[in-house]
Amino acid sequence: MDDYPLLNLFLTMLYLFFWVLWFFLLFKVITDLFRDHSLNGWAKAGWLIFVIVLPYLGVLVYLIVRGRSMHERDAKVAKDSEAAFRQYVREAANSEGSATGTSHVNDLAKLAELRDKGAINPDEYERAKAKLLA
Repeated sequence: MDDYPLLNLFLTMLYLFFWVLWFFLLFKVITDLFRDHSLNGWAKAGWLIFVIVLPYLGVLVYLIVRGRSMHERDAKVAKDSEAAFRQYVREAANSEGSATGTSHVNDLAKLAELRDKGAINPDEYERAKAKLLA
């Protein structure tokens, strides 16, 4: 380790960081290519060959030429994913709520209202509540 100065270690780590960063960008570009529905197959193949044959230049040119639309596609995917998740949660809450949760809450509220009005006595309320929660 004595013949490997600290500056060389720093440069090695920097090179490794840029190498990993480039792989990240390469995978991001390839993923974006296949996600884009506006490009036909030949255009996708051309970009892919360009990115593979001239990797650094290809990724750089792709980011310059298609960077804005790449961001728009990412935002659209995130928005669609969030909308699908919200729809799933709404459907799950409605199906579960109508089966158990919300209907019990509504029934308990009605029982409490009947007890408060004096239509049922506290013992009847407790029995109905226990029956409902069982």
